Amino acid sequence: MSKSTVQAATAALQAAIASAKDPANSQQTQAQFQGLYDQLAASQPEAADLLQLLWKEYVASQRSAVFWQEMCQVEKHLSERISENHIQLKQNYLRLIREQ
Repeated sequence: MSKSTVQAATAALQAAIASAKDPANSQQTQAQFQGLYDQLAASQPEAADLLQLLWKEYVASQRSAVFWQEMCQVEKHLSERISENHIQLKQNYLRLIREQ
């Protein structure tokens, strides 16, 4: 592979990686990667297979990261609601004590 071909492939891979961070772009991302894979498979099939394996693992890790980020957000909102309810209950209790 020539230097310009390697640079183009690197740029294509970086674009696919950046695109993979947004799950909404999954079809576009897969198309970008498939173009890169086809190009590499024509000249170096073993490297292309290795790249494909790494790509699948990367995409799986991105999906896992997104899932856990969403779970953390849900947990954060739940904790905030519990705190708000606790404060409200405490205020109600204090008000009830004062009224007695």
